[in-house]
Amino acid sequence: MELFTYYRSSAAFRVRIALNLKSLAYTPRTIHLRKGEHRAPGYLEVNPQGLLPTLVVDGRRLTQSLAILEYLEERHPQPALLPGDAFGRARVRALAELVACEIHPLNNLRTLEHLRTHLGQDEAGIAAWYRHWIADGFEKLESTLQQDGEAGTYCHGERPTIADCCLVPQIFNARRFDNDLSPYPNTIRIFDACMKLDAFRRAQPSAQPDAE
Repeated sequence: MELFTYYRSSAAFRVRIALNLKSLAYTPRTIHLRKGEHRAPGYLEVNPQGLLPTLVVDGRRLTQSLAILEYLEERHPQPALLPGDAFGRARVRALAELVACEIHPLNNLRTLEHLRTHLGQDEAGIAAWYRHWIADGFEKLESTLQQDGEAGTYCHGERPTIADCCLVPQIFNARRFDNDLSPYPNTIRIFDACMKLDAFRRAQPSAQPDAE
C-alpha cells in the first residue's frame, strides 16, 4: 500500500493511526500542502479532488479519510476499529463525524487561506476563527463523552476505534493554535491514553519523514 500524506494533514494522520493499529505496512508518498503540491498535475492524476490522503491498494485509489478507515476495517477486520454491535458502531461513527465533518472542515488549510486571501482576515482574526470552532466542537464532544456512559479508556470502551483516530489529530491542531483545552477533561484523558500507544505515537506529525 502507498499513502499520499503530509505530516500536518489531520485527515492523513487519521489514516496513519489506523494503518498502525492494524499493523499494516505502507509506503508514504509525501505531498507538501503548503507548497501546493496537491494541485500539481501529477498528483491530480492520482487524486482528482486534489486532497489528502490518498491510499493506493493494488493500483486502486481510495480517497476521503473516513471512507479509507471504513475500507481498512472491512478489508482487515482485526483488530477491530468499530464495535461489534450496531448501536456502538453508530455511536463511534457519530463521534468520528463530529470531528471530521463538523470541526475539521471549518479549520483546514483551504478555509484558513480563504479567510486570509479573499475575506481580508489578519492572523489574529484567523486564530480567533480557529479557536471558536474548536471550542464549539469540543464542547459537543465533551458533553457526549461525559453524559452517555459509553466512553471508557478510549472514546468507546476499552479499545481504540475510528473515533480515537479522528480525535487525536484534532487535539494536535488545537494545541498548535493555543486553544484552552482545560474545559474538556474527558477528551484530554482519552487523548493521553491514546498517546501511550505506539500506533498513535508513530503516526504523529513529528515522527513523519517530511516533518519540518
